[in-house]
Amino acid sequence: MSSGSDQATVEDQGTQRPPRRSPDLHPRRIAAWLRRRDQGFAATRRAARTALVMPSLFAICAGVFHAPVVATFAAFGSFAMLLLVDFTGSTVQRLRAHLALAVAWLVLVSLGTLAGQSVWTAVAATVVVAFVILFAGVVSSVLAGASTSLLLAFILSVSTPAPVSAIPQRLAGVGIAAIVAMLAVWLLWPRASTDPLIAPAAKVCRAAALQLRLDAEHFAATTGGPTVTTCRLHANDTAAATDALRSTFTATPYRPTGLSTESRSLVRLVDELTWLSTILAGSGPTAEMEHLRDPDSSAVRFAAATLLELCADALENPRLSLDQLQAAATELRTSVSTLEESAVARLPPLDATDPDLHQFFGRLNVSFRAQEIAFGALLIAQNIGAFRMAGQRSWPDRLLGREPGSLTKPLSSAVERATAHLEPHSVWLHNSIRGAIGLAIAVGLADLTGVEHSFWVVLGALSVLRSNALNTGQNAFRALGGTVAGSIVGALLLQLIGHNTTLLWVLLPIAVLIAGIVPAAISFATGQAAFTVTLVILFNIAQPEGWSLILFRIEDIALGCAVSLLVGLFFWPRGASSAIDKALAEAYADSAQYLLNAVDYAVSCCAPGIPISPQNGRRAAAAARRLDDAFRTYLAERGAKSVPLSEMTTLVTGVVAVRIAADAVLELWEQFTDDQLPLNDRAAAHSQLVALAERVRQWYATLAGSFEQHSQAPDPLTPDHTIKAQLIEAVRRDLHDSAGRATPTAIRILWTSDHLEVLRRLQPTLATAARRTRAGAPSAS
Repeated sequence: MSSGSDQATVEDQGTQRPPRRSPDLHPRRIAAWLRRRDQGFAATRRAARTALVMPSLFAICAGVFHAPVVATFAAFGSFAMLLLVDFTGSTVQRLRAHLALAVAWLVLVSLGTLAGQSVWTAVAATVVVAFVILFAGVVSSVLAGASTSLLLAFILSVSTPAPVSAIPQRLAGVGIAAIVAMLAVWLLWPRASTDPLIAPAAKVCRAAALQLRLDAEHFAATTGGPTVTTCRLHANDTAAATDALRSTFTATPYRPTGLSTESRSLVRLVDELTWLSTILAGSGPTAEMEHLRDPDSSAVRFAAATLLELCADALENPRLSLDQLQAAATELRTSVSTLEESAVARLPPLDATDPDLHQFFGRLNVSFRAQEIAFGALLIAQNIGAFRMAGQRSWPDRLLGREPGSLTKPLSSAVERATAHLEPHSVWLHNSIRGAIGLAIAVGLADLTGVEHSFWVVLGALSVLRSNALNTGQNAFRALGGTVAGSIVGALLLQLIGHNTTLLWVLLPIAVLIAGIVPAAISFATGQAAFTVTLVILFNIAQPEGWSLILFRIEDIALGCAVSLLVGLFFWPRGASSAIDKALAEAYADSAQYLLNAVDYAVSCCAPGIPISPQNGRRAAAAARRLDDAFRTYLAERGAKSVPLSEMTTLVTGVVAVRIAADAVLELWEQFTDDQLPLNDRAAAHSQLVALAERVRQWYATLAGSFEQHSQAPDPLTPDHTIKAQLIEAVRRDLHDSAGRATPTAIRILWTSDHLEVLRRLQPTLATAARRTRAGAPSAS
């Protein structure tokens, strides 16, 4: 096993990572090399702590107290608690997480020792415990980040049978490791709390704010002001900043954020800023719009720019009060209300015989774009507020993954997140079942074959088991190759050192340090080799065995790899590449239905008693979470991708666009006030609006079906001028008050239709991406 599955994933970057070169041995160049390969020195920090603590505990317990059992569990406990986990949050929050991890280790070591009394109880207990540990990671970042460490606690005890009387000694070793690990986390090189996405996200906010100010000045000025060319240049700057943000986001297969609520907020922020950048690219002034001037739309853009600047400040300065952010959001909402009133006032009166509809709809488009931008800015501000609040949650909320401001209790939040993945196509469920069965078979096989050091058989299975057979096979090859290479190096060391125990003690912390760094900085195979050398040194200090230990190590790893490969072949061998099609289908279908329900809500605002079903929104959110998990696993899978990453990212981002459009429609109608018109006067407009929404929903539902059935994507919809004209005529004819003046309902219906039109214009991009993915994907058979 390498220093942990989370440490070994850097190699998954494939062609995205720079060519590997041996680092120069000059200290400054080594540091620069590490900085490039180990972002924020995360792996180096954990390895340095472990290199100091693990050998020290092993030396004290084995050499001073002459307690080999205590020494073994203290060494592996400190290894698991310092190298295999890296909790986020403040110092107090991290210490609480480590305390909970220590308690879990005590429980799992006790359970593992009891279950290890017979092979059948060991296998049965491994299935249950491994599945619970792996699947519980879907609930919160704390549980997900600790899964490898928790598995090691159970595997170490269940695969090394001992009488029940050994439990106190084992727990003593775990307790010592826990106390020292907490002190090391607190005092030795504390973890930095800054996420690598914060700086580029703040840069996008500032670039978008500057672009909005220039666009606002252009639309507000009757003469002069920024030119169309100037506005376009700054729009390009916003697009470039967004591209840089997404490059940081996708630079590694495991996104450069953790799994915490704060990190998930930043993941959503990337999607929202990408969406806003796309909106800004299409909402700026053009040569055809030179004659259009709209002060109210400019006011909305100015207010949105101010809000985005404060969003950047809130990201960069965690101590900044959110009061200014909330005040700016209120000001933006007020500007949108004024914009709506002015748009209503510009609607052609009922008795207008020949209104200038071309100019009117040009102005209406400018106002709609301003309203759309305002919604995007408010969504971003809300998300950043949630990001800030997430860091202030209580420990139970963090442990159980409760969202900030949620009305549900922590346990209910955990159950809701878990049940979202209790369905046949969840990649997380697949991985949990695969891992549990693979580890259980390894435990049983190690016991039945009677191999020496059976613990390493299970570790070998754990270290190479991945989401599909191809990845598992590649991992097995690397694991065996690394083990053989490490064994050769270890044998040479033993040949040179002989029985010089003092020199072995000197080399042990160096070996631990290297074993902790190289999986992240170089490769999984290199990490496997370094870990093998560490074990050779460790066990030759405790009980010199020479070549026999090396041969047993190769034998055990080979057996564990064979088990994982067999399980990978029989349980979902195609992995996330297959599951992502189903996840895309569900996410598009549920999000499109959510959109239709949101439009139905617009209708129900005028007919009380027909509220939108909130379950549909939750269902779409659950499908989006499953898609996100499938996409992350797809990125993490080793080997060449048959589908270009850019096309798959376009399809995943398309789901975000559909859900954001539905959210925007809800936001538009949430503050609705009845204009007291008879319901019959609105029937025609409502009918046409629902017809537009159903047309869009059917297209996205057909797209969803193409993923599930492995068929070609549908052709994009052409503009239906008939329905649009009927809608406009219905608005002009029916949605006026008794004095013949247009009502707020009219403008909101037109804006709602514009949101649907945005999704129609997105269809060619999605259809092209879907067809390219289908052309490069393997056949369904």
